[in-house]
Amino acid sequence: MDTEILVIGAGAAGLSAALNAAPRRVLLLAPEGPEASSTELAKGGIAAPVGQGDSVALHAADTLRAADHSGSESMTDAIIGAAVEAIDFLERAGMRFDACGDGPGPDLHLEAGHSMPRVLHADGDRTGAAIQKALFAQAGASAHITVCRDLHAIALHGGSDGVTGITALRNGGPTVVIHAAETVLATGGVGQLFAATTNPRHAAGDGLAMALGARADVAGLEFVQFHPTALQCGLDPLPLLTEALRGAGARLTANGVRFMRNVDPRGDLAPRDIVARAVWEEQHRGHAVLLDATAIFGSERRHGFPAALAACVVQGLDPAHAPVPVTCAAHFHMGGIVITAEGRTSLPGLWAAGEAAFTGLHGANRLASNSLLEAVVIGAAAGKALRAQKLRARTRNAHAAVHQAAPLDPGRIEWRRLRELMWTVMGPVRSGPDLAAALGILRGARRRLDAADIILRQRHALAEAMIAAALAREESRGAHWRSDFAVRNRRLDGAGALRATHAA
Repeated sequence: MDTEILVIGAGAAGLSAALNAAPRRVLLLAPEGPEASSTELAKGGIAAPVGQGDSVALHAADTLRAADHSGSESMTDAIIGAAVEAIDFLERAGMRFDACGDGPGPDLHLEAGHSMPRVLHADGDRTGAAIQKALFAQAGASAHITVCRDLHAIALHGGSDGVTGITALRNGGPTVVIHAAETVLATGGVGQLFAATTNPRHAAGDGLAMALGARADVAGLEFVQFHPTALQCGLDPLPLLTEALRGAGARLTANGVRFMRNVDPRGDLAPRDIVARAVWEEQHRGHAVLLDATAIFGSERRHGFPAALAACVVQGLDPAHAPVPVTCAAHFHMGGIVITAEGRTSLPGLWAAGEAAFTGLHGANRLASNSLLEAVVIGAAAGKALRAQKLRARTRNAHAAVHQAAPLDPGRIEWRRLRELMWTVMGPVRSGPDLAAALGILRGARRRLDAADIILRQRHALAEAMIAAALAREESRGAHWRSDFAVRNRRLDGAGALRATHAA
């Protein structure tokens, strides 16, 4: 197959890139379908400084504060400075945000870490699904975009002139080589590497793993954000109970005690890393953690949280009459493929956007609802750059193509063991001895895998890289917490705290 631009991933980042690349010819890979993207599952909303009294400077200050002395000021200013334009782009694509009931403008939610309400939402707590629907409909109506639903990218290929395309695995069939002048990775996060996650089944870091294999620069692999309030049930992924519930007054309890009061002065609205770590520690003391949102779901305010209510009802829970069980769960990866503000990676011909990429906006800890903003802003910027630049000649050299590959059975024992190990040693609280032992286990397990297990081998390699990064960072910063190094190393403060490394 041959295309001018190949976009891998059909969430907010990939769709924004594809739409803004017009009239370039775009092949968009969406093997899991649009409904399986991380964007589809995003509940809270998209942060933007559009409220009265708000500003880019205030939003940027909150973002850098949450980043724990490791965010990039220049990238933060650039991305948040483009927020209004991003909201306009979404609205032009058909997105309709919930309006404020008592005045002009959108209704704005308050979420943890924000100094004021600035989170736009749609259909209550179904914002991601509304964005996904609007952008995918726009893509389907665009003559320059071809959507392909039966190919799963498994490896980048190219030579001295950079990335020239991919090898993909066709559902139920052989491998396929796709030649592309430019390739955009918008494959989402790494949550499925963990046994407990809010991420969809495909979000297992495959794009990042492919970039690692191609020796792209990466950064911040150890920084994984855990959401403190996933519904504790037997589903995979776990349903997310939006942070906006706590912004509206819901409270966490363990043994009937509101434990966050003793953890942080901000209580239940402390940054996510603090709340998730507190939930983890309560659970490891043997305590069940509950979210009490009875006052919300017992009133008219329940209409603002239809997804959370539906998730509870499906599990036989009535949140209007009793608190519901919650757990922390892997939610967002701050690390990824190092990119510029236009989405360019260190490899010619390779671009990245969304959660697979590293901009420095989130630093060591993402501020709530900044992820959708980053995805749209960077995706759109990449698309515009691809539209404006002269495309490279398409090379039909596929010498690095993978000719033998097998799909991964989600029930396979080696995959389940990997996820359990990552949850145990790379969760909200980590320690050097545990990380070192896990690294040895994973390396041995990868050596025993067959050569055709390309997907599982790459996921093992990514997990090893993440663990190695966590082992090397002998400090606690943001979402990375070492019980044996429980303080921040102030000498590492600044944007260089999450310095780029070259893939091994």
